[in-house]
Amino acid sequence: MRHAVLRSRMRRSAPTSIMAAALCSLLMSLPAFAEEITIFAVVTKISKDKRQVTAQVSAGGSVSEATLIAVDAVHENVIWRKLEICHSLRAEASKTAEGYKILSMKMLDAGMLPMSLQGMAGDCLLKKALEFAPLVD
Repeated sequence: MRHAVLRSRMRRSAPTSIMAAALCSLLMSLPAFAEEITIFAVVTKISKDKRQVTAQVSAGGSVSEATLIAVDAVHENVIWRKLEICHSLRAEASKTAEGYKILSMKMLDAGMLPMSLQGMAGDCLLKKALEFAPLVD
């Protein structure tokens, strides 16, 4: 009798333990979600399809050249479609192997950038202005 009770309990608990093991393996196989960070950027190069741009990026105090990749919602945004060289951005992004995946963004005045990027933005704007309208006597 005692063995019959133990066997019936084992039969009932076996499916739940199998389901628990399957759930654990499923959760372990899911990719880890990248942490969202706030970045500041000055656009330096735009690709033809505008899916990605190259920019000087300040993330966590250090400045480096990186690729900004737009997710579909950002790619359809008017700000992203009108993006030009020397534009200043503040964005919520996640770091990937290819660059920064932009989740949301906002245009900024160059004076609102961190000090480490303000000089780059100013130089870029001066160079762009001189190319657009060279000095005329």
